[in-house]
Amino acid sequence: MAVGRSKQIQEILARHNASKKCGGMEARRAHGGSFQVQAEVKRESGSSDDTEAKGSGSNPFRHLEKSAVLQEARIFNETPINPRRCLHILTKILYLLNQGEHFGTMEATEAFFAMTRLFQSNDQTLRRMCYLTIKEMATISEDVIIVTSSLTKDMTGKEDVYRGPAIRALCRITDGTMLQAIERYMKQAIVDKVSSVSSSALVSSLHMMKISHDVVKRWVNEAQEAASSDNIMVQYHALGVLYHLKKNDRLAVSKMLNKFTKSSLKSQFAYCMLIRIASRLLKENEEGHESPLFDFIESCLRNKHEMVIYEAASAIIHLPNCTARELAPAVSVLQLFCSSPKPALRYAAVRTLNKVAMKHPSAVTACNLDLENLITDSNRSIATLAITTLLKTGSESSVDRLMKQISSFVSEISDEFKVVVVQAISALCQKYPRKHSVMMTFLSNMLRDDGGFEYKRAIVDCIISIVEENPEGKEAGLAHLCEFIEDCEHTVLATKILHLLGKEGPRTPVPSKYIRFIFNRVVLENEAVRAAAVSALAKFGAQNENLLPSILVLLQRCMMDTDDEVRDRATFYLNVLQQRQMALNATYIFNGLTVSVPGMEKALHQYTLEPSEKPFDMKSIPLAMAPVFEQKAEITLVATKPEKVAPSRQDIFQEQLAAIPEFMDLGPLFKSSEPVQLTEAETEYFVRCIKHMFTNHIVFQFDCTNTLNDQLLEKVTVQVEPSDSYEVLCCIPAPSLSYNQPGICYTLVRLPDDDSTAVAGTFSCTMKFTVRDCDPDTGVPAEEGYDDEYVLEDLEVTVSDHIQKVLKPNFAAAWEEVGDTFEKEETFALSSTKTLEEAVNNIITFLGMQPCERSDKVPENKNSHSLYLAGVYRGGYDLLVRSRLALADGVTMQAIVNQSLTMTYPRENTKKFINRVRMGDNMPPSLRSCR
Repeated sequence: MAVGRSKQIQEILARHNASKKCGGMEARRAHGGSFQVQAEVKRESGSSDDTEAKGSGSNPFRHLEKSAVLQEARIFNETPINPRRCLHILTKILYLLNQGEHFGTMEATEAFFAMTRLFQSNDQTLRRMCYLTIKEMATISEDVIIVTSSLTKDMTGKEDVYRGPAIRALCRITDGTMLQAIERYMKQAIVDKVSSVSSSALVSSLHMMKISHDVVKRWVNEAQEAASSDNIMVQYHALGVLYHLKKNDRLAVSKMLNKFTKSSLKSQFAYCMLIRIASRLLKENEEGHESPLFDFIESCLRNKHEMVIYEAASAIIHLPNCTARELAPAVSVLQLFCSSPKPALRYAAVRTLNKVAMKHPSAVTACNLDLENLITDSNRSIATLAITTLLKTGSESSVDRLMKQISSFVSEISDEFKVVVVQAISALCQKYPRKHSVMMTFLSNMLRDDGGFEYKRAIVDCIISIVEENPEGKEAGLAHLCEFIEDCEHTVLATKILHLLGKEGPRTPVPSKYIRFIFNRVVLENEAVRAAAVSALAKFGAQNENLLPSILVLLQRCMMDTDDEVRDRATFYLNVLQQRQMALNATYIFNGLTVSVPGMEKALHQYTLEPSEKPFDMKSIPLAMAPVFEQKAEITLVATKPEKVAPSRQDIFQEQLAAIPEFMDLGPLFKSSEPVQLTEAETEYFVRCIKHMFTNHIVFQFDCTNTLNDQLLEKVTVQVEPSDSYEVLCCIPAPSLSYNQPGICYTLVRLPDDDSTAVAGTFSCTMKFTVRDCDPDTGVPAEEGYDDEYVLEDLEVTVSDHIQKVLKPNFAAAWEEVGDTFEKEETFALSSTKTLEEAVNNIITFLGMQPCERSDKVPENKNSHSLYLAGVYRGGYDLLVRSRLALADGVTMQAIVNQSLTMTYPRENTKKFINRVRMGDNMPPSLRSCR
């Protein structure tokens, strides 16, 4: 291999010298030696610029030009070598590369070959700069292996200062075919007595795993030996190599942890890595806090190194299902850090306690005195985190005092930390709703202060949440928001507030007082805000009969607007309101479209490409997914760039399934379920299923992973055995499943035609495949295979799979719109359910419908509650449920189900559907009813 590489290097040198000779002659003919003159002029002018730059303290390289630097690089070919000048030019090249300057392949290759001549110099600084340049130019230059022999010589030489950097540079230019040639040198370097050499080899091994994991896997013995080194960095890097070599084998990782946790490590960095590995295993295992790994993490709280102590405390806090007793040691350590003289430790402690307070506020109560002392900390970041933590842990009686303390310094902190304060106040409003007046006053004062968009948006979102969740604070909140939009420079916030006014304003005792603020926006604002104001006005007219004449007059004025969108909205709403029909108002003003807008755009575009006599069918468009509101687990302290709007999960699945010929004629995708695991995580094959529901079919998508490194699976299918009423049409296999590489297979099932209410069923599943045995080290499979199968857990299709969540902002209007033609009422006794909250959650989960008007929130100390649910049944038929719940020796539920008039099923089938739910088919035990 070495002989072959030397021949390859000789060919590269010959080719390069020939091209350089040709290039040099052409350049001299074309420019007549002007390059040298230009370089000298540039050097002279640059010297004065550099002097000025140094005097002003600015960047001396800010005026660099790539062409001039590449001309200067020709000095590398001069003899004797001038180390100082060459070093300066290499610095310029590295600066340009790190600034994102694009180097062409020919330019980079020419500069790279010129730089290789600098290996003739014995200057240490210049040699190390050459190593850095090789690493940076390795991916943009051609024939970089020309320096392999020079780097190998330095790697095995006697100069220790060269050996480590040479190893890093050599591994950067080495590919999978050359790695075996330097394997012997790498093994020797890993166990070298010089710590810098050993660390360089270990870190390079981590990078080489991405190229050839199998070759690096053979270095495990050397890495084991390096892990017993006395040097803290060598021990840390060796542990990292061992973990990455074994991370796919849970048993091997456990053995490694047992070995190192019982021995006394000298590296605090290695301790931190062990804690992270142990924490990851604890999250995956069922043993949880009874495991010896938890005892190891807890023992690290008594380590002499502060970073190890903090890492252990942070690991315990982030473990799932951690109790207050198990959190206590970690909280005690963080409490001690709060009084540390080091700002970094104080910041780390209070930030971590802030996270704990989100889930376990009572566990942090003991630290309240220390946190109050940090409010006056000179570091405003620490003070902000301390006050927000106290807002989470403080009692209702301390709210007033804390708000006064916040007011004293809130003007001194940056917008990012002001956002943190606002988010903490929002959480406090949910915890103590009776204190909304104090917080509303504070938020309104903050809203008047100067600030950026993110800061203002956080305040507006907080006030909106108070308005929606506290009826007593609705009018005060709306008044503050009306005042804000009178002088609001952010279009997004103005339209958001106008939407809220249109939703909540008509329900207030005196709705007319908001119309002035809304119509002012039509007169004074830009097009987007004017259009939002027109929509808000229409909602007032639709819900308040006495305001309708005034609203019609205002809409007629809006029809003269200069913007098309504003005129179109005004004309549309004017005509709808003039009909004075509640059903039209519900459809076109209150609740709007329930389909996916991107899906509608695609369908309309397709419709225009293929002219048809049939009218456009709205049922051919996928439904829009109901918004999911998740509470943020962690408050972000760093401002991030706005993310691009990514396609929804539903749109991605629609595109993937439409690309498969067998599924092209199934129509639009109605709903995709969450993944359901059909195997345990520790088994040899991991399989999960996603149920894709269409109008008349179900597509089962099986995501399969082979966790055995000695097997290759081919022609993988999952055979399902349904009940009599379902029909399996076809199976689409996954071509092959190699080790740890996921694959997908599909099974298409037709829904029953004769019984439209057969909404629940159980399918037994068996994975069938052809096995070809493999060499675990090389991954090469045997030529012949054999058939095998693996029994999976049963797969259930439930009621919720047939219903898509749809949000109805005005449920009463939607109920009136549907009518009572297909209305059905039943009473259920949920004897095993003990609370109203549990009943509400179980009903929502079982039916898979969207709660409306915040009816999923049960007020405290209530014995009765009304739950409103909305959804669409497959095929595009509206489904509404109004459920009255009463708590007395269990929960009694009176459910009224209403379906749209467009439902094609006869009334008798609707009754069967309700009865099937009543009978408890496929219903969880908590919801099985006694009539």
